Amino acid sequence: MKKIVLSFTMKLVSIYSKLKRLVFASHYSRSRKIFCIGRNKTGTTSMAKIFRKMGLSVGPQRPAELLVKDWGKNDFTRIIKYVKYSGIAFQDIPFSFPNTFKVLDKEFPDSKFILTIRDSPEIWYKSLISFHSKRFGNGCLPTKQDLKKAKYIYPGYAWEVNRLLHNTPEEDIYNKQMLIQHYIDYNDSVIKYFKNKPEQLLVVNLKEPDSLVKISKFLGISKNIGKVPWENKT
Repeated sequence: MKKIVLSFTMKLVSIYSKLKRLVFASHYSRSRKIFCIGRNKTGTTSMAKIFRKMGLSVGPQRPAELLVKDWGKNDFTRIIKYVKYSGIAFQDIPFSFPNTFKVLDKEFPDSKFILTIRDSPEIWYKSLISFHSKRFGNGCLPTKQDLKKAKYIYPGYAWEVNRLLHNTPEEDIYNKQMLIQHYIDYNDSVIKYFKNKPEQLLVVNLKEPDSLVKISKFLGISKNIGKVPWENKT
């Protein structure tokens, strides 16, 4: 008898957990979304994995990356449509770009925004150039020509993104001072924008021991997913 009761109880717990996840997902899918808006190389790929482990549908990255020119024209029509129909949680390009979060906040009221950061701007810069050197420069800091020849997405995509985001000199596209200031200014703009609605923004460093607890509490979902799945680590 005890085994039957225990089995029945476990089934109820399982059903309750599934219903809870469905209610959570539908609550966000109607008009509220979840956006990781940290700059690239702050753990955005890891956030995608965290979202999935939490049971959230994550918008596919490649179609979003192809909307970079729309962002450059300040035309968010297709970006908004993509968000409406592609998932609940989003990260990386163009969600990591300046001003995107402002448009999305207006279009999807009361959505949640997660600003991922690194220990310092200096560490972010080192991670950025290390990653780009491996991917685009054969171990060396990429040049304009390297980015133009890079085949990621399509030949020249990496260079287009660089020019849309930065006004560094073409002979010094990874200018340390300018890129670090870009990182600082971007983070400051996010924090300033959400100053009067702190319930919508979480600033988190994934290297902090309690980062997953903070994310779970912020999103209102409790699920043990273990350690932070640090992806694309450099």
